Amino acid sequence: MTNLSKAIAAQFREVHLNGKWIATNYKAELSTISWQIATTKIGKLNTIAALTYHINYYLEGVLNVFEGGTLDIRDKYSFNLPVIDSQESWEALQSLLYKNSESLEEHIRAINDTELLEGFAGGKYGSNYKNITGMIEHAYYHLGQIVILKKLIASN
Repeated sequence: MTNLSKAIAAQFREVHLNGKWIATNYKAELSTISWQIATTKIGKLNTIAALTYHINYYLEGVLNVFEGGTLDIRDKYSFNLPVIDSQESWEALQSLLYKNSESLEEHIRAINDTELLEGFAGGKYGSNYKNITGMIEHAYYHLGQIVILKKLIASN
C-alpha cells in the first residue's frame, strides 16, 4: 500500500460514496430519487437509472479483473438496464453500485506503486493507474449528467 494508492482510493470513494470536493457524489444524489424519477425519460437522453447501471456495469467488470478474473464487459452491453419498476428494484441497483464501489476501493487502496504501473487485464488497456483514474473521470462525467437530469425533471 502506498500513499498514491491511498490517495487514488480516496478520490474513487469521494465520487461514488461520500465526497463533497466536487460538490456531491453518487450516493448523495441517488438516495433522494424515487424509481419513477430515476426512470423518467427526457427526449433521447439516458435516464438516471440507465446511467447508474452503466457506471456499475464498468465497476463490476473492473472489479472482476482485480479479483483475479478476466475482463468480460463490452461497451455494447453497458446500457442494458434491467427493468426498474419499483422502489425495491431501484434501491437494489443503488445498493449494488455502493457495494461494488466499496469493494473496488479496497482493491485500489491495496495496490502498490509497481502494480499501479502494471498492465490492466494483460496490458491491452493500458496500466492499472490509467484505468482506475479513467474510471474516476468517467464517474464524474456521468454524475454531472445525473445532476442535470434531476434538475430538468424537477423543473417539469
